[in-house]
Amino acid sequence: MATPRVLVLRAPGTNCDQETAFAFERAGGRAEVAHVNRLLENPQMPAEFQILCIPGGFSFGDDIAAGKIFANVIRHHLNETLTEFKAAGKLVLGICNGFQVLIKSGLLLADVDAGPPATLMWNDSGKYEDRWVRLQTEGESCVFLRGIDRLELPVAHAEGKFVARDADTLTGLESRQQLCLRYDGHRIGGQIGYPENPNGSQADVAGICDETGRVFGLMPHPERNIDATHHPQWTRRPACEHGDGLQIFRNAIAYFA
Repeated sequence: MATPRVLVLRAPGTNCDQETAFAFERAGGRAEVAHVNRLLENPQMPAEFQILCIPGGFSFGDDIAAGKIFANVIRHHLNETLTEFKAAGKLVLGICNGFQVLIKSGLLLADVDAGPPATLMWNDSGKYEDRWVRLQTEGESCVFLRGIDRLELPVAHAEGKFVARDADTLTGLESRQQLCLRYDGHRIGGQIGYPENPNGSQADVAGICDETGRVFGLMPHPERNIDATHHPQWTRRPACEHGDGLQIFRNAIAYFA
């Protein structure tokens, strides 16, 4: 089939759009970066693409909360358009700020009568965390994580603590294999300690998917480790062809091959 097309959707304050588009291109896709205002002018634009990605950064300056304003734009003006995009069997990826947008817009976890099933809060450290983390995958439901067991990626966020609405919600997400990416490290009382878990996320959650496995959000940045030399210890590690993050983008492209 034709090369899958990727729409990288940016807003004022987004700063990882070009790197993310480059990662999709390296994986074999054809990426286009577009400002959210273009979708507001032409809501049918996503129909031309197979993959939608909301990249990292500080959309709208995180003036209310991380990703909240961008999420409200989607919720109130683009919800029908993007719901149709999901229903067509296409893929949606949210990275860092994009993960926050997916959560707060309801695109990743739809609101229920009791309200949003989960949110992303301030890190337990009370500060911006910029470090490399080890990650492990859970289950086989997420399209983006197929064939991946463990990987190392950088995080860069202040509001990345995943918190479910209640214990039953967390249990339900886990039973449906939606808690598909977790921080890896030494466990202290059942939870991985800081800094391996950089934000204090419940159940060490670093990323989740929807029930179809086609909508995926994660706090770490896969686009920042697509080349082996991106890793800070690359000179002391065995030679490898690419960085750990590239496979996430390859999986997305391969889904339509």
